Formats: sequence, structure tokens, C-alpha cells
Amino acid sequence: MALIRAVKGIHPKIGKNCFFAENATVVGEVEMGDNCSVWFNAVVRGDVHYIKIGNNVNIQDGAVIHCTYQKSPVNIGNNVSIAHNAIVHGCTINDNVLIGMGAIVMDDVVVESNSIIAAGAVVSQGTVVESGSVYAGIPAKKIKSIDTKLLEGQVNRISKSYTMYASWHDPSIEPIG
Repeated sequence: MALIRAVKGIHPKIGKNCFFAENATVVGEVEMGDNCSVWFNAVVRGDVHYIKIGNNVNIQDGAVIHCTYQKSPVNIGNNVSIAHNAIVHGCTINDNVLIGMGAIVMDDVVVESNSIIAAGAVVSQGTVVESGSVYAGIPAKKIKSIDTKLLEGQVNRISKSYTMYASWHDPSIEPIG
């Protein structure tokens, strides 16, 4: 069973139809919408600031979501995929976004809707990723605009697929909060 626990008396609030792998960790001031999934070895740690997660968000294997104490919370919109081993720290991720495998998104970054952060990219503190863009590299820079085919073929497809993958596992836990 996943480790879901309070920190300083603040319990995570979990929406409906969420899946948590047995070794996923969700602690503290975390609010998660419906149809989300937190996969194997992923950590969502709301111990030093809040983390708000929308609907249809998947946090894949080994990903870490964390904040900066009293300074930078995490806000994640709807239909977001945070791929394997990505780090999302003290930033805002809007709707319909793919954070690629091993990417790092630093404090005070804003990733606007309908965007992709490429695998392995490092998005430097305070960067604004403009809507409809693909950012890649270290430090991450815009490499192209996203077209409808890429948005549907990657961002939306992955988000929908993870909802399906979660359904293959044991029934989800009951909503909390």
C-alpha cells in the first residue's frame, strides 16, 4: 500500500479514482484531483509548502514533486504527464503539458498550457515556457512550436494512456479529505 500520510497534522486530500503504486509516497499538504496516478517510487512531498494537482495527472515512476520552504509551492493543472524520473520543484505547470523523462523544472518556473518539456531538459529558475512550445536542452530553450499532431500524439495520448494503465491495477483507494 502506498505511503500516504500527514505532516504537522496536514493530511493529503485525494480525489476520486486515483491510483497509487504500492511504493509511491504522498505526504503533507497535497491536494489531488480526480483520475490521477502516482507510480512506482514516485514522491509527492508537501511538507514545506503546498502542492495542488488537477485532474487526469500522472506522476510516473521515480518522479519527485517538491517545494521550497515558505517560498515556492507547486501548482499542476489538468491533463499533465510528469514522466519517469522527472523533478518538478516549486513551480507552476498549466494544463495539457508533458514533462519529459529526467527533466528538471526549477523554482518559480511557469509552464504555460499545451507545452512539452523535452526529456533531460533543465528549465532554469524563473523561466516562463510559452504556451504551445517545446523546450529542450540545458538550460532549456524553445526549440519549436507545438502543432496539433504533436499535442494530440504526445501530450493528450500519454495523459489518456496513464488513466487506462491505472485501470489495469488493483482498485484505487477511496477519496481522502
